[in-house]
Amino acid sequence: QVQLVESGGGLVQPGGSLRLSCAASAFTLDYYAIGWFRQAPGKEREGVSCISSSVGIPYYADSVKGRFTISRDNAKNTVYLQMNSLKPEDTAVYYCAAVWDWGPPSAVVETMCPRGVGDYWGQGTQVTVSS
Repeated sequence: QVQLVESGGGLVQPGGSLRLSCAASAFTLDYYAIGWFRQAPGKEREGVSCISSSVGIPYYADSVKGRFTISRDNAKNTVYLQMNSLKPEDTAVYYCAAVWDWGPPSAVVETMCPRGVGDYWGQGTQVTVSS
């Protein structure tokens, strides 16, 4: 069964850090762009960061630039989101998604993140930033 499983969420104080993981099972992520999305209560889903399959070109939403870093380890079939300098407004359920890497890497991530495109989605992990 094709599956994406997120982990690493939790409660952290403002200014703290978390690293989220997105692990795939029953398929290889090698040919997929991966994205992290989040949704806070009462708000629309937001594309946080995406990464292309081959050369690993990243995309970041303006709200997280300079604080979040996306990376992938294809050998482990896992994508990570390192989140530093967390703010209360980062509180949300974070989801990862995978989309077949259909074209030029920059075009794929610049489409995937803003439009919320995904072939497969995980169930999400809660991130709460609070003192």
